[in-house]
Amino acid sequence: MEKIQAQKELAEGKIVLGIELGSTRIKSVLIGTDHAPLAEGSYTWENRFEEGVWTYSLETVREGLQRSYAACVREAEVKYGQKIQRLAAIGISAMMHGYLPLDENDRLLAPFRTWRNTITKPAAEKLTELFQFNVPQRWSIAHLYQALLNKEEHVDRIRSLMTLAEYVHWSLTGEKVLGIGDASGMFPIDSEILDYDREMLEKFRSLPEVQSMPWEITDLLPKVLCAGEEAGRLTEEGARFLDPSGNLKPGCPLCPPEGDAGTGMVATNAVRVRTGNVSAGTSDFAILVLEKNLSEVYTEIDMVTSPTGKPAANVHCNNCTTDLNAWVRLFKEAAEALRASCSLDELYPLLYRKALEGEADGGGLLAYNYYSGEGITDFDEGRPLFVRGPESRFTLANLMRTHLYSSLATLAIGMEIIREREGMHFERILAHGGLFKTKGVGQRILAGAFDTPITVMETAEQGGAWGIALLAQYMTEGGSRTLEDWLDEEVFASEQGETLKPDPKDAEGFRTFLERYKKGLPIERSAVEHFG
Repeated sequence: MEKIQAQKELAEGKIVLGIELGSTRIKSVLIGTDHAPLAEGSYTWENRFEEGVWTYSLETVREGLQRSYAACVREAEVKYGQKIQRLAAIGISAMMHGYLPLDENDRLLAPFRTWRNTITKPAAEKLTELFQFNVPQRWSIAHLYQALLNKEEHVDRIRSLMTLAEYVHWSLTGEKVLGIGDASGMFPIDSEILDYDREMLEKFRSLPEVQSMPWEITDLLPKVLCAGEEAGRLTEEGARFLDPSGNLKPGCPLCPPEGDAGTGMVATNAVRVRTGNVSAGTSDFAILVLEKNLSEVYTEIDMVTSPTGKPAANVHCNNCTTDLNAWVRLFKEAAEALRASCSLDELYPLLYRKALEGEADGGGLLAYNYYSGEGITDFDEGRPLFVRGPESRFTLANLMRTHLYSSLATLAIGMEIIREREGMHFERILAHGGLFKTKGVGQRILAGAFDTPITVMETAEQGGAWGIALLAQYMTEGGSRTLEDWLDEEVFASEQGETLKPDPKDAEGFRTFLERYKKGLPIERSAVEHFG
């Protein structure tokens, strides 16, 4: 967009704000009527492991939101000379799942339990059997039921159960509502009625632990909304919650808050049936929009929905690049010890490209990237682990390829079910996230791991904040068009992407690595049992 046009839209309040609270960064983005980002801002944060729970404090949530937004509007003012006072719409997204219980006075009853926790196995297993529908440990209903099984003292005082996106949206609007995609990570959704599954709600009510409670489950859960619906308006209190400076005026509409799975689908234009997207960062997941539900229950795969309510298979892994990042930082420390100047921005592409020089199977090396538990392989805890044998070829290239393989290995185990046991194939799979920042490397590794072509769009680095901004914009200008048509016709009509077909040697090499990875899982299990 030309600078003069951008200044005009900023002055007239025609811009849209999207904010996503990711696991390591809170990102804000402003987009204009051409859908392209005008300014961005971010705040870096990390979850904390406190008293056996992975958590973020709500004070940090508020501080991070304010700093991220302030950085975004400051960049807009520097670039265009305009203070932000009015917005056309706002969208809020965040990491899905977890447990945020509030009492009748909207006070938090227990520390926020994030998606990363694997402390609800008894509840998840019992609900999966009861529903005949896979309920992963990270889902909100599993956390709630586990709290009931544990007889936690706060459970009878719960009056609202939220995800992080809903909490922030409620702070801005006063509305306890949630986009259907994020809601599908709280309780199973019926895609026919676009609401919580009634039969499963009744089964949940029948549990003796639930019957003894003074609350009704549907009163705890947020109202479900779909893409395109208005989900409330920015209140005076909400404007101050986001912008303590007082510049931002209340009144603009907000779209339904969504989870990072849904915004990733939008940001990659993967919301149509038979399309999929892979997001790879701190965690990784593949979301595949299905023509029909899976033929049976798989504990490795959970069924969620797109932002419009279509059924989608979610292969979700808690661990992706955290261990890989630790190795890169180690090499940076080594470089600094040698008095070599090398920033992480220089080191990442150098090491990633080095991986492409490695042997196709990683040279006999083995790594597990499990900082936390991993449901697909049935781990309640994790220990980052690197293993090699006397005959392994221990080179830098093989080491880096092995860690890239490890980042995607558990995801590939889940994808095997979709491809081989369900026989489902997809017209396109798009990739986004930090793993693909170095052009051609993560994309090539994923193509080999899935043995299928992988597309990375030019907008791939925009991510979920841009995706939720687009959902907010769709709410204001989509009209009678479906989200799929609006994205095709308005946002991605001229979008250029690069598709990479799998190298047969990479595909064969990854298969060899994955068999080694599966056989070595008892080593990881022993590390969990005996170390730390």
